[in-house]
Amino acid sequence: MNGPIPESLRLPYVPTLSGPFPGAIGLIACGGITEHHLVAYRKLGYPVLSLCDIDLGKAELRRAQYFPAAETTTDFQVVLRDPRITIVDIATHPDVRPAIVAAALRAGKHVLSQKPFVEDLAVGEELVKLAQVCDRRLAVNQNARWAPHFSYARAAVRSGVLGHLNSIRFQLHWDHTWTRGTPFEEIHHLLLYDFAIHWFDLIAALMPNRPWRSVHASVASTRHQNMRPPLLAQVMVQFDDAQVSLCLNGDSRYLPVNETYLSGHLGSLHSTGPDYSEQTVTVAVDAGQFQVPLVGGWFPDGFGGAMTELANSILESREPEHSARQNLDSLALCFAALKSADERRIVENC
Repeated sequence: MNGPIPESLRLPYVPTLSGPFPGAIGLIACGGITEHHLVAYRKLGYPVLSLCDIDLGKAELRRAQYFPAAETTTDFQVVLRDPRITIVDIATHPDVRPAIVAAALRAGKHVLSQKPFVEDLAVGEELVKLAQVCDRRLAVNQNARWAPHFSYARAAVRSGVLGHLNSIRFQLHWDHTWTRGTPFEEIHHLLLYDFAIHWFDLIAALMPNRPWRSVHASVASTRHQNMRPPLLAQVMVQFDDAQVSLCLNGDSRYLPVNETYLSGHLGSLHSTGPDYSEQTVTVAVDAGQFQVPLVGGWFPDGFGGAMTELANSILESREPEHSARQNLDSLALCFAALKSADERRIVENC
């Protein structure tokens, strides 16, 4: 390493509000992942006034844990009728989510939708059009963008310190067998769809305005795995002047690795650690090689970043970075990878 990080590499990567928080939040669905939503909102001081779940006990548990003054209900329409609530965080499963998103937009609410946004791109297009007609912001909770190492990587690309990216490599080895016996085990493409949707979105975020040309994906089961979905997956995405690869091994119990490498014509960035919350980022440029000090973690700061960016887009009357419109590009890439894996062929971007 070459000593203290130079000013040119001290990039803003921690999201901050550009003004007072615009109104209040209502949460629809209070499943396991929403614990991280609520921890982040409480940490940031964002008001949550309503908690909704078809199982009232789940909503009441979240209220007791994080927002004791919030109201609870089993009817999401109660949340939508509350004039105090300006943003609805919809964390239901994707099959029932589009109707709730549409109802929220028509009720005049801004929406943060859980990912994956939709199961059908045409449905997503209709929701994007509806948000435009209703003049509401519709964002997708792609919280990985604001995990500190990915947020810094996006800032490095945006600032130009790495130059024009010519390759990105993602490599993950971890134990995903915790999903055995849960509803996740019923997902056909557990790795490429439910899990890797974050990485497909990161590809879109790190390669803005650069359409991919083709994608080749494959999946396999390990010899000793004892659950149905394949726990091995790999993806190669071809651009006109760049390549992106993603290697996933969800059946790796020993020495977990979570690694990202960005190579540009002016510099490279390497982030590595045992998981996506504990990461060390190193940047190499002409001035030398430097370790970047990071604060926070994916949990809960990534979730706080997604809500903060939506709030800023409302305050500044603009599209959020993680808009549903942009997320359709991420989903198109994801769906192409699923098709490639299922049909065992390269899929071209028509």
